[in-house]
Amino acid sequence: MKTILVLAALVAVLYAKSFTMETRSAGSLRAKLIAANLYQKYLEEQHLRRAQILASGSQPFIDYADDFYLGNVTVGTPPQTTTLVLDTGSSNLWVIDAACNTADCDGEPSSGYTKHKFDTTKSSTFTKETRTFSIQYGSGSCNGYLGIDTVSFAGLTIQKQEFGVATHLAQVFGYQPVDGILGLGWPALAVDKVVPPMQNLLSQLDKPLFTVWMDRKLTVSNGGNAGLITYGAIDTTNCQSQINYVPLSAETYWQFPIQAFAIGSFSESKKQQVISDTGTSWIGAPNNVVSGVVKQTGAKYDFLNELYTVPCSTQKTQPDLVFTINGVKYNVPSVEYVLDLGLGNGKVRAAQTFEKTLPWNACLIAV
Repeated sequence: MKTILVLAALVAVLYAKSFTMETRSAGSLRAKLIAANLYQKYLEEQHLRRAQILASGSQPFIDYADDFYLGNVTVGTPPQTTTLVLDTGSSNLWVIDAACNTADCDGEPSSGYTKHKFDTTKSSTFTKETRTFSIQYGSGSCNGYLGIDTVSFAGLTIQKQEFGVATHLAQVFGYQPVDGILGLGWPALAVDKVVPPMQNLLSQLDKPLFTVWMDRKLTVSNGGNAGLITYGAIDTTNCQSQINYVPLSAETYWQFPIQAFAIGSFSESKKQQVISDTGTSWIGAPNNVVSGVVKQTGAKYDFLNELYTVPCSTQKTQPDLVFTINGVKYNVPSVEYVLDLGLGNGKVRAAQTFEKTLPWNACLIAV
């Protein structure tokens, strides 16, 4: 079964167009670090970072994830190419200032990735604003100043898009193979009341929606094409034509209710609010649901690598994750949530989960 994620904006459009944008996988950071014998060092640095955060009196919800779905976005005149996270869980666009030369802005050596930064002095259409910006994500933060310039992706161009130029990144971004974030969320979620790129594109689209198709590999990808985002139309080539529209719970995140969840003999029928977040590689759920998944899969916790594992021989035979949304059951087979990281011990990782009691009793689904 192919996976379809349709996100529709309830805004009028002016004339008909649709565009597709290739996405690619950045590969698994965790797998790369394990292969290079650098994962333990990475964990030590993250534990130190957590201790520093706790000591300062702040405790953000931090995820050190594996996978990102990225797309090429050009900024400026002439265009400068950046590779950004295509993120339905946020609404701001930001890139890295070429003047920032820290390891976090350049890319930590152990990440194996050199970041592409935006040089404002080389763009004839760039306008620097006096306003600054600061964004706190679940996985890190960034700050800098706001600017206006031409932004293009998927054959679409926005002449005067306001966006952030980051002069400081949290350390976690230094390990991630990304040059910034393209937020695809709603205006209410945007920091500093910046108009999100999607809102500025609506007049160019056939329909006020976009379709996300994420290709899936059974083993860790080290890059390459990973799917498509189709702006202004349904991707009928890669996705099923039958669509189950669900009203949004709020025009902030792409948030909607889920009626039930099941795996094997475990089931949870309590209605929950969920978020479909393309910028997140893990599934967050209430403690009892995570415990149910662990029990039904027979997963064992690997204290050294800080993850749950199951025998490689069960990668295709574990029970389906079953989500009931608007009366329709969606089965996610185990090949979608069990990943071979190349641990070399006959074990594969069950999809990373984060046990969390969220402030509004929600669970997070990373598609």
